[in-house]
Amino acid sequence: MKDNEISITPGMLEEAETELARRCMSYARECGAQKVRITLNKSLLDLVGMLDGEVDKVTHALDRSLQVALFVDGRFGSFSSNRLEESELRPFIRQAVDTVRMLEPDAARDLPAPERVARDAVTGREMGLFDPVYATLTAGRRREMAVRTSLWHRKTALGQGFTLVSEEGEYSDSVFDTVVMDSQGLFARHTETSFEIGYEVTVEDPEGNRYASYWWDAAPTLAGVSLDDCSETAVRRAALQIGPQDIPGGKYNLVVESECASKLLNPVLTALGGYAIQQKNSFLDGKAGQQVFAENLTVLDLPRTAGETGCRLFDSEGVATAEFPIIDKGVVTRYFINTYIAGKTGLAPTVEDSTRIKVLPTGGCKGLDDVLRKVGSGILVTGFNGGNSNSSTGDFSYGIEGFAFTDGAITHPVREMVVTGNFIDLWRHLLIAADDARLCMSKLIPTLAFADVDCSA
Repeated sequence: MKDNEISITPGMLEEAETELARRCMSYARECGAQKVRITLNKSLLDLVGMLDGEVDKVTHALDRSLQVALFVDGRFGSFSSNRLEESELRPFIRQAVDTVRMLEPDAARDLPAPERVARDAVTGREMGLFDPVYATLTAGRRREMAVRTSLWHRKTALGQGFTLVSEEGEYSDSVFDTVVMDSQGLFARHTETSFEIGYEVTVEDPEGNRYASYWWDAAPTLAGVSLDDCSETAVRRAALQIGPQDIPGGKYNLVVESECASKLLNPVLTALGGYAIQQKNSFLDGKAGQQVFAENLTVLDLPRTAGETGCRLFDSEGVATAEFPIIDKGVVTRYFINTYIAGKTGLAPTVEDSTRIKVLPTGGCKGLDDVLRKVGSGILVTGFNGGNSNSSTGDFSYGIEGFAFTDGAITHPVREMVVTGNFIDLWRHLLIAADDARLCMSKLIPTLAFADVDCSA
């Protein structure tokens, strides 16, 4: 595909739209805004939903929005509209500027320094996240792929001991295109396609007990998605839950499957966010530069890895992303600080949020089976059911589902168990991080193993 063909791909921004954004920025300046940032988004989603082997729904959704950040006389306001006609945007912007003038001054509000913004995101395709195949897909092709993924009409070949009673799935593809520009000369563009398949199923055992599970896959390219075994994997995961047994509460080695391990890392990343730090609502406030976690924990942000889900050259302010360790051998190295939070706290600005997180492997295990063998005995967590965590203290309590294992082998499913603890203490007891993170996720978190975790029945 030639460069000049990209702009006419359905769902992508056209030059007339980006030119309209430029005129909106100029008009905001004419109305009295000293500084302006414009964010222009456009996306197109196609989805085919399956229910028990039949096409159940079809979705075709185009979305456009223009967001205007205005800096007026030391005051700040942010406004958005999906009415992208110049005749409507001009009075919208004029009224927005007048509205900002009524707000209280806030000296911390500003555009990022020009030397911090991205200069290498010109076409939007620098990261290799746009699949030209997207432009060739038809409604018939999407339907064919969705129907092919269903297992319903082949369920007699599933095996003995259970019945498939429901199967609900979706195939979708989308394109997302965004441009960020500001009155200091920033122009940054990001374009990506996404292809996704997901299934939720319910099986029933001979006694009438029902068990549910799911599976999914996604990638920036159609060739990168495994379409044909998604429902089968979901069924297999549901059937493995048959025959759960109770086990006594106590301290156990806890192995957490890569599919759900983000439940234990996301609160740590949130605690490193600037807003949590500024609001004194973070259990990691004041911990930068300190040894907080186990020495075998290193977490990287790798936002510039070409071709991988979640990677970007700039954040929502247009600030250039960079690869760096978030946690280096247990030491908290930095927080995610945007321009506003930097102004409020005096901390050095970084980027607004994490992008492509990767937990480095430790312990020499390739995957789940290796981890189970090395840990020996404990509980394997394959899902979390409810619960909560305290962002100020780091305390947590989560319901879990999974399996007991002994001598490296799974013995039986477990049910109605709760894990409790504190995130700092939990990560200080990290035993193993395998090398099996799922590439379809924006956070590359592998199978994890922890020692001495409190579990109650």
